[in-house]
Amino acid sequence: MASPALISDTEAWKDLKGHLEEIKKTHLRDLMKDAERCKSMMVEFDGVLFDYSRQRATLETVDKLFKLAEEANLKEKIHRMYNGEHINTTENRSVLHVALRASRDAVIQSDGKNVVPEVWNVLDKIQEFSERVRSGSWVGATGKALKDVVAIGIGGSFLGPLFVHTALQTDPEAIESARGRQLRFLANVDPIDVARNITGLNPETTLVVVVSKTFTTAETMLNARTLREWISAALGPSAVAKHMVAVSTNLTLVEKFGIDPKNAFAFWDWVGGRYSVCSAVGVLPLSLQYGFSVVEKFLKGASSIDQHFYSAPYEKNIPVLLGLLSIWNVSFLGYPARAILPYSQALEKFAPHIQQVSMESNGKGVSIDGVQLPFEAGEIDFGEPGTNGQHSFYQLIHQGRVIPCDFIGVVKSQQPVYLKGEVVSNHDELMSNFFAQPDALAYGKTPEQLHKENVPPHLVPHKTFSGNRPSLSLLLPSLNAYNIGQLLAIYEHRVAVEGFIWGINSFDQWGVELGKSLATQVRKQLHASRTKGEPVEGFNFSTTTLLTRYLEASADIPSDLPTLLPRI
Repeated sequence: MASPALISDTEAWKDLKGHLEEIKKTHLRDLMKDAERCKSMMVEFDGVLFDYSRQRATLETVDKLFKLAEEANLKEKIHRMYNGEHINTTENRSVLHVALRASRDAVIQSDGKNVVPEVWNVLDKIQEFSERVRSGSWVGATGKALKDVVAIGIGGSFLGPLFVHTALQTDPEAIESARGRQLRFLANVDPIDVARNITGLNPETTLVVVVSKTFTTAETMLNARTLREWISAALGPSAVAKHMVAVSTNLTLVEKFGIDPKNAFAFWDWVGGRYSVCSAVGVLPLSLQYGFSVVEKFLKGASSIDQHFYSAPYEKNIPVLLGLLSIWNVSFLGYPARAILPYSQALEKFAPHIQQVSMESNGKGVSIDGVQLPFEAGEIDFGEPGTNGQHSFYQLIHQGRVIPCDFIGVVKSQQPVYLKGEVVSNHDELMSNFFAQPDALAYGKTPEQLHKENVPPHLVPHKTFSGNRPSLSLLLPSLNAYNIGQLLAIYEHRVAVEGFIWGINSFDQWGVELGKSLATQVRKQLHASRTKGEPVEGFNFSTTTLLTRYLEASADIPSDLPTLLPRI
């Protein structure tokens, strides 16, 4: 008998819906008393400890989620991804970001061809080039060493590499490797982002990495032309070949732009943008800053989780458990959001990256077969490092809406501080909050407890915490390049599990197209109005009014624009 078109039609889904009534009668205060339950909800792999005992779930819930995974053919879907099958059916592509960090001797097929040798050809090329730049054997047009790098890219060509860069900036090994160097990321087409990125830089010592698979991404290419002008104005047009390189597959446009095709680093259509940090997109700028050996450790950390995800049984598989619990929270308990709360300032750019990985992947309204979903899919992701978030939005998390939380902690700080006479070290103070917050959310505080503390009766409702608010904890041994790779891969695979269960395509992103095509019409209108004085036409009343106001208020901009670069 053919399986149902939608996961919500399966017996396993219906069974979980029925089970929900039992869970609604429970409270985490009571569930947390069961030591055997809590012990069963802790998993450790390669130094990472995962605790999901503060989820609104029993061992029976978890078993029922495993049955849902079986009905969704989760294991088969994971194997199909690793085997290079075209699981991205709307674009007819393989999904093989795992190949980007596979060992040199691995065999991973796409369209009957082992792609791992190609991956390592690019990695070897990056290692050779980055070492030449870092050693000073590759110099700029005036003979000066290139110590500053600006990587131009947007979306997946920016958020992932920025997360890794920010996390490495305070790692002792990475600090030593990056001494005397700078790495900046230019993403937004807003000229302010250009101004901020080139402020304090000398074109003579700057190398620009342009990241665009097709070399046609509108924002990226305008920023690339802007920095090309910045370099040419200072050093002459011939300097471009020495000061700009590309991560792209379109060698024709790369050469036309003025970049030597030999200095173009490839990636493949089986790498989605938001999954591309382990490709040349991230590895090239990060290797230029930190050296290839540091970045290779990052790749090995990700590869370790790749192997774990592929082979570990469900009950010991961290990404599978994370994905199934997200399904439970979103589609059954009705919690649409998730807070990502790393208790490490080095991970301040982790939540913005996972926002894209998760929301662009799973923000879908139809199944992979094009059937409208009768349930909500996708999560609203946001986050901030602890303890900053505690002084920002935790009020809502504790006493307002229920938002499942991911607490991410690190055993050993990258930069420990100890002050004589203090009760605890700075890192212990931070981690005190990491351990306390999940319990505060789970247990809450009852009116009875408040009465015993002699809280005035009129304040009791305001000081009551309902508790029963789910969270999970990930504890990393440290935050070096290897651990950063582990964390990235855990979340990448979690998102895939969710998509596989929901029966959606987590690897396309058609939702980003409409706004871009409408912006093309606006761009044409702005050009016609600026250069020919044509009135705004063809838009609705609201857009016409706003566009007209914008044009009238910026009428001092000349129609024949001269070249003008930012000056700060």
